[in-house]
Amino acid sequence: MKNEKEQQKNTLRMAMVTSFITTFMGSALNLSIPAMEAEFQVSAAMVGWVVTAYTLSVAALSVPMGKAADVTGRRRVLLTGISSFAVITVLCPLAADIRIIIVLRVLQGIAASMIFSTNNAILISVFPGSERGRVLGLSTAAVYIGLSLGPVLGGLLNHRFGWRSVFLASAAIAAAAFLFALKGAPKDSSLRTEKGKNLFDIAGSMLFIASVTLALLGLTDLTITRWGWIVLAAGVALGILFVRAELRAEDPVIRVAMFTKDREFTCSNLAALLNYGATFAISYLVSIYLQVAMGYNSQNAGLILICMPAVQAVFSPYTGRLSDRIAPYKLASLGMGFCVLGLVLFAFLQTDSSLWYVILALMVEGLGFGLFSSPNTNAVMSCVDRSEYSVANSILATMRTVGHSSSMAVVTIIVGAVLGSKGLTDVSADMLVHTMHIIFAVFVALCVLGVFFSLQRRGE
Repeated sequence: MKNEKEQQKNTLRMAMVTSFITTFMGSALNLSIPAMEAEFQVSAAMVGWVVTAYTLSVAALSVPMGKAADVTGRRRVLLTGISSFAVITVLCPLAADIRIIIVLRVLQGIAASMIFSTNNAILISVFPGSERGRVLGLSTAAVYIGLSLGPVLGGLLNHRFGWRSVFLASAAIAAAAFLFALKGAPKDSSLRTEKGKNLFDIAGSMLFIASVTLALLGLTDLTITRWGWIVLAAGVALGILFVRAELRAEDPVIRVAMFTKDREFTCSNLAALLNYGATFAISYLVSIYLQVAMGYNSQNAGLILICMPAVQAVFSPYTGRLSDRIAPYKLASLGMGFCVLGLVLFAFLQTDSSLWYVILALMVEGLGFGLFSSPNTNAVMSCVDRSEYSVANSILATMRTVGHSSSMAVVTIIVGAVLGSKGLTDVSADMLVHTMHIIFAVFVALCVLGVFFSLQRRGE
């Protein structure tokens, strides 16, 4: 019993550190993009690929890596992912060309997908079902702590020591995560057929990777190039082919029956997709509002925005624990209701709104996400057998990434329709607020639809 408790403690520590590092890296590096653009003398579109390359890799590879982990052993995939992440992160600041950094960011995203697909799957595999919500809540809190500290520490490191220091700090944390994983990731056996062969659907994996990559590229470029809609359509078409292939596969990457025969699993993932799609762009929009309409500099705007992930980090452990005693869909639906309320508050922002109004809206949104995230993850993971934990966790991670891209796509489409070639930072405060009202109205509608799907789970 003592060894079991010690194993659980080590695993929880591992899950929290790995959850922290993957989100910290992304949020901390965002503030270094202008410095990288200036040093390498490249366009904003080119340096933007430093972020996009990582996001695409994580989204496209998470599910195949999750399947690989369920087949070959989660510990092996996790340790490979963390060690690769640390080594690649060290190599990034040594690169002398932005193109090399972009390639390394692709590789870093692949490594991160190994972490995303396994850390929570390993976590819940060593705890009893009665504690699943509690430990997922702690892991989710680590995610939001990474999001909270990323802009603060990233901005400080970039300002004091340059953008390379962000990578070096992240590499040091990744090295610590590897040590925690050595102790915290229990040895597991691979899943095999009766003949002893490892099962892996290579064709299905390739279709999934191509589908997600093209769909996200299309969403990213919808209003930038005329090819955006074509690329998106190609991604959707490949997605349909993927589903057809999976229906015939002996051991598919994703069992389609997970969606067709389990309403709770389907509705939980749809709720996550719509929630992320409705809320991800909030920080981007409010940051611009704080600078253009309220006159704050970027550093102070970043400090104000911390209110949202900080509230999420505080409430996630408690709501996770509650979801072990209260039906997770109830807490998740309540959380989405608060997200709707926060979005409505943002939809009524004016050029002369007070800072306290903005902070209130951010905190309401943070409370909503704190109530939603852990219970919704608990609901998803409760729907599958332990042999499919990694795949289920990866599907949820993909919903998150697609939601993020969709959220920004909504912003770019509406900005293009209302402002034409002008950007949000190039217009008056009145026009900015007018455009934000339209965007947030769309987000409110998406989030209300998310509440609907979340409530559909009540019959399960």
